[in-house]
Formats: sequence, C-alpha cells, structure tokens
Amino acid sequence: MVNMNTSALGIIFPNSYDALVPDLVNVRLMASIPFASRYRLIDFILSSMTQCGIDNISVMVNNNYHSLMDHLDSGREWDLVRKNGGLHIFPPFAEKAAKPYTGRVGALANILDFLRDEREKYVVITDTNIVVNFDFNAMIRRHIESGADVTVAYNQQELPESLMRSQSNDQGYYYTFGIEDGRITKIYVNAKDPGVQNFSMNIFVVERELLIDLINTAFVRGQEFFERDVLLPRLNKMNIQAYKHEGYIARICDMKSYFDENMKLLDEYNLDSLFSGHQIYTKIRDDNPTRYIEGAKAQNVMVADGCVIEGEVENSILFRGVRIAKGAKVKNCILMQDTVVEAGANVEYLIMDKNVTITAGKEMKGTGTFPVYIGKFQTV
Repeated sequence: MVNMNTSALGIIFPNSYDALVPDLVNVRLMASIPFASRYRLIDFILSSMTQCGIDNISVMVNNNYHSLMDHLDSGREWDLVRKNGGLHIFPPFAEKAAKPYTGRVGALANILDFLRDEREKYVVITDTNIVVNFDFNAMIRRHIESGADVTVAYNQQELPESLMRSQSNDQGYYYTFGIEDGRITKIYVNAKDPGVQNFSMNIFVVERELLIDLINTAFVRGQEFFERDVLLPRLNKMNIQAYKHEGYIARICDMKSYFDENMKLLDEYNLDSLFSGHQIYTKIRDDNPTRYIEGAKAQNVMVADGCVIEGEVENSILFRGVRIAKGAKVKNCILMQDTVVEAGANVEYLIMDKNVTITAGKEMKGTGTFPVYIGKFQTV
C-alpha cells in the first residue's frame, strides 16, 4: 500500500445497527459478521481507508467486541502496524472519564483528548453495516473543493422494507436527504416514503477542530446522535454537502438482506462491481486449497479455501473449512466457517453460523423469503 493521506484520520463505529440482526450479533458485533465467503463486514471499509492512505484509524467498540479484536489483531493485514497512527481500538471505558454511550456524540466525547492530540486536519467517520469499495480520497477532495463544513455520503435507492416496517426506533435511526445544488437542505429521520430516495451511507468528512467543537457542545446538552442532534439543527447555519456514491453498495438491514446481499455476489457482474476497485484485505488463515472429491458436483458457488466437497452444492456461499460429505445436497445456503454437512443430509435456504453440524440424513429447508438461521456450534 503506497498511498498516503496524512490529512485525514478514520473513525469506525462497528456496533451501529447491531439490533437489525440480533441472531448474527449474539456472539459478535455488526463489523465482524462474515460476508462473501472469506471476509468480515469491517474489511471493506477498513481496506478502503487504508488503500486511500488513511493510516490512523480508530475503532469505537461498545460490546461483543472480542471476535472483532481477534480478527483485527494488530492490523498487520491492513498495513496498520506503525509507530505513528496505525490501528486503535477503543473499548468501553478506554478513557478514565469514559461513560456508556448510545450514539456517536457520547462515543466521540469519550475520546476528545485523543482527537485533540492528533495532527490530521480531517476526520472520516463511518459505520460498518454497508459493504462498499469506497474512494475516500475522492470524497475528501470534494469536501475541500466545496468549502463544506461537513460532507455526507449517500446513494440513491428505495428504502428497505424491513426498515420501513419497524414501528419503533429500537433498531436505530436511518436518514434520507433533501438536496439542492449539492447541499443538504433537509434531513428526514426514519422516513417511509416510497420510490428512490437519497439514502445516507453514514459516512462523514469533517475538519477535526470543528468536530471537537461540535461534540463538546452537543455532549454538554445531553445530545446523542450526530445526524439528528448535531447536523439537523444546523442545516441553515453550516454548509453541509452531499457526496453521491455511484458504485456498488450492499446494506445489511435484517437477516433477509444479509442472505440476499451474499447471494447477489454469485452474479459475476455484482462480484466484479464490488471487487474491481481497491483491493480488499482480511485476516489470513493458512489452509489447503478447496478439494472436490470424485463424484462431487458444484454449480454457481463461491467457495473459500480449506473446504472439502464430496456431495452436491448449488447457488451457495461456503466459508473456510466447510465440509460437505458424500450424498449430501446443499442448495441456496450460506455455510460459515468449519460447518459440516454429513452424508445424505439435504439442506436448502439455510444460514449456518460457524461450526454448525448437520447430521447424516437430516432434511432442513427454509424459503427464499425466510431463510432459516442456525446458531454457532449447534448440532442438528
């Protein structure tokens, strides 16, 4: 990685929107959910940052963060082992005066001393519930050229039905924008409007000194949410610009969207759209290449290394170390790391977490509209 962007530091919120997928985050957080055969959700944002030369990155974890710490380790795979900058993981109470938080304001208030000590001019803030190969340098350039106080990334799409169906705010807020000549003039909270909307990606660029001032003011007023409590009341006072992302994006809004967004990558066009930009890095696991034993059948699959396939598999995503025994049939499934499907089993429309075992002869089927989830370490 030869890019260097000494003008910006990154802050990643890996727990945002955990409530959207309660089953998947029972033993992990949103950022460490497995995706696309060998990656975790955070790999896409983290790789995009480092490939754009952002080499001072802080991860603001809140709970269930042990799997993420194991995945990130020292940050070596992303070239973040450095004397200056590098990877910082801030768990709850990392600072002496830190308190529990629910929104970005409280989280950032806990690290104000850290922000004051840094030297980068800009701060890039993002969540991890989106899968995207993002050009942060282009967004920073647009921010500087427009003279914006804050720049917010968005894409145009219809709002996910699962978000609009929610009758409460327990699963978190989402935002859409009214935009005039590139400037955000309206921010709508949890809108339910039909049709294509300007849908926030929760990616922000802001000057570090301005961010410190904004967080200081908001925190003493008891405010919690950056968009709702900080940006929304200042639309007429600050120059808040919109940056449109035109490339591929996948949003994880519920279990169904997690299943669908994985399955979309079986389409070569979508796969190329996601991976044709910056290279995406992940934690290395030394393993043998996947083996297809004589008699095995595989059609339209994404398979990581370390798998052993003796049976039949079709339209499925297989993570590292999956074993499909002779006579087993797997169709339209997501099989996470080290899952075993024993001889004669027949499974369809399942999401199997890590180390799941489907015993011999079992038949389990979900549907395309309701894929069945089987939790980690379960034996069926």
